[in-house]
Formats: sequence, structure tokens, C-alpha cells
Amino acid sequence: MTSDRTLRQSGKPWRTLPAAWLGLMLLLGGCGSAPPLAAPTPMPVATPAAKAKPVIGLVLGGGAAKGFAHIGVIKALEAQGIKPDLVIGTSAGSLIGALYAAGKSGFELQALAIPLNEFQVSDWVLPDRGMIKGEALARFVNTAVGNRPLEKLPRKFGVVATDLASGEPVVFRVGDTGTAVRASSSVPGVFQPVSIRGHEYVDGGLSSPVPVRFAREMGATFVIAVDISDKPLNSKLNSTFDILMQSVTIMGQTIARYELPLADVVIRPNIAQLEVLDFTTRHIAVLEGEKAAARVMPALKEKLARFGEPQVTQTSGTAVARP
Repeated sequence: MTSDRTLRQSGKPWRTLPAAWLGLMLLLGGCGSAPPLAAPTPMPVATPAAKAKPVIGLVLGGGAAKGFAHIGVIKALEAQGIKPDLVIGTSAGSLIGALYAAGKSGFELQALAIPLNEFQVSDWVLPDRGMIKGEALARFVNTAVGNRPLEKLPRKFGVVATDLASGEPVVFRVGDTGTAVRASSSVPGVFQPVSIRGHEYVDGGLSSPVPVRFAREMGATFVIAVDISDKPLNSKLNSTFDILMQSVTIMGQTIARYELPLADVVIRPNIAQLEVLDFTTRHIAVLEGEKAAARVMPALKEKLARFGEPQVTQTSGTAVARP
């Protein structure tokens, strides 16, 4: 093999090397270089998980004739396409809730309520632990819901009453719809207690005037509560009935303070000027319900739109519509 020295002695320049030598040298030099970079493997793109859909619970509180405000709230929700998945009601809220759970729209509820004669739901008797039996109310409800029991209503529904012996709230989810509403609406001293399976029940407002907690237990992940309760009257009480209703109001206000913060949105119609037993102002109550829902609607829709999103900062969990 010819050495470099021989090549130098021969006076032949490097560029005159045979092509085969030059190719061999390039090949050997290439063996010592870094291999070419491989094309980067594309990283998988994570598909964002679909946001959880809220289970909307509508909570309808007690308030006797002021319960017509619930109809206005329902009308306003329907106008915005907000359809609760479940409903739970106390006292007057159980009456409106039963008809709504049976499939009646807000306008149908209003058409049924405005011409309603209060004597259709009142059966006065000689005082015997109450002046009204409540059987007429139960018949009215069962007729309106097509005699379907609670568990057969199109929308999931619960009725809150109070066990007279223990004082504990009870939620009826199965059984006769009219009887459950009658029990939930039996204000002590006005309605006679209702006997169901060996227990006596009275007004649900005594133990859970705005049953937000029970809506959660029924599966609601987003709760809209309608509070139609009164504030205690700061005036002279002239009758035994006045004292009774004042006592119920004081107790209801105290209990509601613990449940209302558990709601995502609280709607409070401005119906303080309406009388608890004045059925002639029902159209005003409906209108005030619509107005109260309209006031809180922007906050309600924003909360629904952001449901399931991670929250960076903790803010107040309740939006309150105030007059």
C-alpha cells in the first residue's frame, strides 16, 4: 500500500487521488459522525373532558297564599329554557311543586291558580285539633295530577312534612300525592294533623321551611331555592291566630338561615306587603315571582354556564335576588 510519505515524495497532490480512495475516506469519516436526528414523535393531544351537566333542583318554600309567587318563578325559568331535573316543596311549595312535577307549565299553573276558589281547597269543620280537615285539598291535588302517586309523576318530586311526635322533617317520595301535600300544608291549629302509616304529620315549614338540604340528598348538584317566608311582624298581635303565625314565622326564619347558604341561587320575591291568607292578591304574587327571578337571572345563568369548571378563587356561593 502506498504511504502518505510515498505520495508526498512522488509529488502527487491529494486531489489527484483515485476516486475510489476518496470515496473510501469519506465513508470512513462518515462512520465517526453523529447519526442523523430522527423525526420527533408527535405528542398525543389530550381531548378536554366534557363538563359535567348539573342536576338542577328547584326548592319551593312555604308561605301559604304567598306561594303563588312560585308560579312566577317557574314561568321565568321556563322562558330562559331552564328546566329543573327535580323539585321539592314545603307547604304551599309542595302544592305548586306537585302540579309542576305532574307536567304543568308555568302558564298552565297560572291558568289553574288565578280562578281558584279558596273554598275548593278548604273544608271547615268544628275545631278538633284544627279548623280545616284538609281532605278537600288532597282531592284537588289528586285530580290535578291525574291521580298519579308521587313516584309516577313525570318529574322527580319530594314533599316535606313534619312528624308531630318527633319533630323531625320527613320527605315523602312515594305514595298518595294529595295526602302528602295535605300533610305538608297542615299548619298546626288551622289544619288537622294528617295520619300516614301510623304517624301524624303537620306543616313541613316547622322543620324545613326551604328544604335545600333535602334537594341535595335527592341528587341535585345545582340548587335554585325560592324563599317566600315572612319576616316577623314588628307590630301588635291582636288574636290567637296572629300569635300562632308569628311563632311559626320566627321559627321558620331561624331554621332557614342554616339551609339557604347551601343553595347555589336564592330567589326572594318582594311579597312582604301581601297577607299570608289573602288569596285575592295571587296575581300580584305571580308577578313578583317573575320579577324576582328576572333580577337574579344573569347570575343564575352565569353560574350554570360555569358549572363544573375549576374555581381559582373562592367566592360567595349564593346569589340572592333582592327587591
